[in-house]
Amino acid sequence: MKRREFLSKSTLVVGSSMLSFPALLQAGSEQSNNVVVKTADWQGLRKLFALSHDYIHLATFLLASHPKPVADAIDRHRRAFDVNPADYWHEHFMTIDQEISAAAASYMGGDASQIALTDSTTMGLALVYSGLTLRPGDEVLQTVHDHYSTDLSLQLRAERTGAKVRQVALYDDPSTVSVDEIVSRLKTAIGANTKVVALTWVHSSTGVKLPIRAIGEMLKALNNQRTESDQILFCVDGVHGFGIENEDVTTLGCDFFIAGTHKWIFGPRGTGVVWGSDKGWAQCTAVIPSFSRSYDVWLGGSTYDQVPIGEHMTPGGFHSFEHRWALPEAFKLHLQLGKANVQQRIHQLNSLTKQGLSQLKGVKLHTPLNAELSSGLVCFDYNDMAADDVVKAMHSKGIIMSSTPYRKSYARFAPSLINNEQEITQTLAALAAVR
Repeated sequence: MKRREFLSKSTLVVGSSMLSFPALLQAGSEQSNNVVVKTADWQGLRKLFALSHDYIHLATFLLASHPKPVADAIDRHRRAFDVNPADYWHEHFMTIDQEISAAAASYMGGDASQIALTDSTTMGLALVYSGLTLRPGDEVLQTVHDHYSTDLSLQLRAERTGAKVRQVALYDDPSTVSVDEIVSRLKTAIGANTKVVALTWVHSSTGVKLPIRAIGEMLKALNNQRTESDQILFCVDGVHGFGIENEDVTTLGCDFFIAGTHKWIFGPRGTGVVWGSDKGWAQCTAVIPSFSRSYDVWLGGSTYDQVPIGEHMTPGGFHSFEHRWALPEAFKLHLQLGKANVQQRIHQLNSLTKQGLSQLKGVKLHTPLNAELSSGLVCFDYNDMAADDVVKAMHSKGIIMSSTPYRKSYARFAPSLINNEQEITQTLAALAAVR
């Protein structure tokens, strides 16, 4: 079958099989052994991971270990590709991205058509910021607290468009920050030429969680005073709240929400999502050609408006398909646990960690104690030691943690769903013994 014929027919006959032998069908379609975790079953969840029990893992947010349902799905897809890669790809490529986006929407909110698939937070940030419609003299306002990926993506876009990037500090002391301080500092920094506000939901530099909804309401009020062409787009790097906070992204007040899914959500390594509002996507163009139904538009079989915007914005080319196609299992697992339960559990463990740290001699806690302004990251200094030295000392005691990759580096714990209260107690005792 010619490619044009296949693309045209696939849009009409969803799920029709091109496979010619049972082994491939079985390899690709068998279920994930129906692994079900009960609501808020944290002990049961831990058993789904191959994580070593030789260490206390307080840095899994960097790159998740694959839980069994995700690992099983990756293995199923990998075996099917190895048996017959051409047929397996042709069987699924026209519909699989829609299914993944639908699974993402069931977890994060919004419509599947508004979701683009990426390989990471960094790729998502670059796709959005590189695609934004900016004019010479337009201003992008970001903060001094953002990650390198945001900084460089915006810098590169500014160099190509003549737009300006300006940074604002939303707080001086993260441990004492307040909602009013953050919102008022940001509002004061917004000028007549500000076209984009680019923020990070949870700062991996300090552990501060921004009040995104309050900021969204403030920006909405400002936009009500502006003409449509001058309204501000609100973009959020949401990766360190995604998989923790019980939120629907469509109610946060942002126009773009960008997050990798191989961190807190326990998704396959090398996966991520971008959700955009209708307003946001209308002011963003694709940077990398899509291999979705956009290809059929190029072939002349359909028109641009017949393809969901998320598919147009999903980068094409050949990916680690077995990983991307296994992503729905991660969303399914979190929904089985219950989003509200996940939020409560991670905040519980992080509060226990912060309270214990605040009582230890030699600790300066930088992350707010207030759960409204923090999430799953706890940043601190200890006994005037360099952050990396604290990490090395704790590793020698069987505890894996991290340091913040910024110009000013702090030691960092990240209690997650695979941890428990006993591990937090052991960790605090071990830190107290570090000299």
